[in-house]
Amino acid sequence: MIDPAKRRQAEGLLFLLGFGLCIPAANWLILHVGTVCVPEGPCLIPVAPALMAPSGVLMVGLALVLRDLVQRRLGLGWAAAAVLGGTVLSGLLAPPALVLASAIAFLLSEAADLAVYTPLQRRGLVLAVAASGVVGLVVDSIAFLWLAFGSLDFLPGQVVGKLWMVVLALPLVHWLRRRDERLEHLQADRTRPA
Repeated sequence: MIDPAKRRQAEGLLFLLGFGLCIPAANWLILHVGTVCVPEGPCLIPVAPALMAPSGVLMVGLALVLRDLVQRRLGLGWAAAAVLGGTVLSGLLAPPALVLASAIAFLLSEAADLAVYTPLQRRGLVLAVAASGVVGLVVDSIAFLWLAFGSLDFLPGQVVGKLWMVVLALPLVHWLRRRDERLEHLQADRTRPA
């Protein structure tokens, strides 16, 4: 059987890599993938009937979940470092007109996600990921739209697009929690004196 500590570390590094890759993926998607691409603007996708959002919102929602999983596997220090590194990466990769809005929105939303997830994780992983994801995506949407455009006109689409990714990730989060519990019980049974 694989050492549980090594498995947790390997999974944590995989989640960290995924978190980091969400940032360039979001920037690429917003410029190249959508059902409608605005000239000199973002590519949009439908996120609900009559509701469009920039395609990059999908990766932002996924990044919120992956940050939580980095913290679960590697700890708070790694998660905080990932937020700071992601903020720098977001600023470096954002289109020039959106650098400040992108970096600040990323920092604020991931910090809000961290602040909500940390105390709630003791009550339940799925609840913590869902609640912190919702808080993070709302903060990200408001901060980005206000800083980039001075308007919250596109807030519903931003929120719904990010929420889709959080909701779609919850079954995986639930499975991870159940698997962790089973592995902990197996490990306890093995170490229990006969």
